Amino acid sequence: MSARTFVVGDIHGDLEALTRLLDKLPTFTTDDTLVFLGDYVDRGPHPKGVVDLIRGLSATTPAKVVCLRGNHEDEWCQSYESPHAPFLVQVANGCAATFRSFSGGKPLESDEETIHVDEYPRMLDVASWFPADVVEWMKALPLWHEDDHGIYVHAGLQKDGAGGWKHPRDCDPQSLLWMREPSFYEGYEGKRLVFGHTLVKELPLGHLGTFKKLFDDPNDVWVRGQLIGLDTGAGKGGFLSAVELPSMKVYESR
Repeated sequence: MSARTFVVGDIHGDLEALTRLLDKLPTFTTDDTLVFLGDYVDRGPHPKGVVDLIRGLSATTPAKVVCLRGNHEDEWCQSYESPHAPFLVQVANGCAATFRSFSGGKPLESDEETIHVDEYPRMLDVASWFPADVVEWMKALPLWHEDDHGIYVHAGLQKDGAGGWKHPRDCDPQSLLWMREPSFYEGYEGKRLVFGHTLVKELPLGHLGTFKKLFDDPNDVWVRGQLIGLDTGAGKGGFLSAVELPSMKVYESR
């Protein structure tokens, strides 16, 4: 069997979706690679469980496991040294779920958007509850990966100044972790590239044409030429997706 690469999108604390998706993937061999695009924590109810499962995969699967760093992991690494309050307290970022999960609290209830006011002082003292070994693991995660089948980044690439896009080895971390440039989604050409970070339903559909748009499910994995978007909303009311390369077979947790 030829080497395969399985790429998994943003998980965001959705342990149930991750477990269900992994169960749907075929049996791995030592020739296979399993790539995670980052954003393992925040929003979903079980960030700690997700991190524990992913960190232990190398010991339970023959495949090579590659975990990229997402912008959420990057923010937690920075906040461990000096809490970044604007990121931590914004309800939309879902940091309260990570605090509850790693500090031993119960997951947020369905009617809770965030933690209680009296919990914030402790949450902002990140080093008092966030495991140091997890931070060191996050710091060591690469920002990109490449193999024969494609290039893998969390968010996107940096412009090269000549109308194209730099190889990730030449990009600044900000682009690889945070980029949401419409011209990248609409104009990237080159080696197959798989990214997460931006919800697929927010990506442009101009390449589909009027007829295909009528039948397109905006929640499905997004594909334009050699560009593949994999953030289908796990931990944010959606589901988790993976793509197998080079076959382009898609797997979903739903």
